[in-house]
Amino acid sequence: QVQLVESGGGLVQAGGSLRLSCVASGNIFSIIRMGWYRQAPGNQREQVATITSGGSTNYADSVKGRFTISKDNAGNTTYLQMNSLKPEETGVYYCGSDHITGRTWGQGTQVTVSS
Repeated sequence: QVQLVESGGGLVQAGGSLRLSCVASGNIFSIIRMGWYRQAPGNQREQVATITSGGSTNYADSVKGRFTISKDNAGNTTYLQMNSLKPEETGVYYCGSDHITGRTWGQGTQVTVSS
């Protein structure tokens, strides 16, 4: 069992930056991949960026060149550096960990980008 806790959300002006953090605890050795996902009001949750246990990354086309996903050497903290934020990127950002048995979610952190 893995527990995920996100932090770092907040209110930022368009063009600004935020860095989100996700701390994993429990059986972190079962994690195959970590990811950040966004859910805007009235929309489905969508994938923003992922990073595998080996360090391979993947990004949604809309954030390429502006967002960077990374993890610390211990493997228990995953970051999402978000630059040049846009108002349409407002939403709740969730951290998710993928395991053989399925996906675990954190509680989410609110990001609000004002125009």
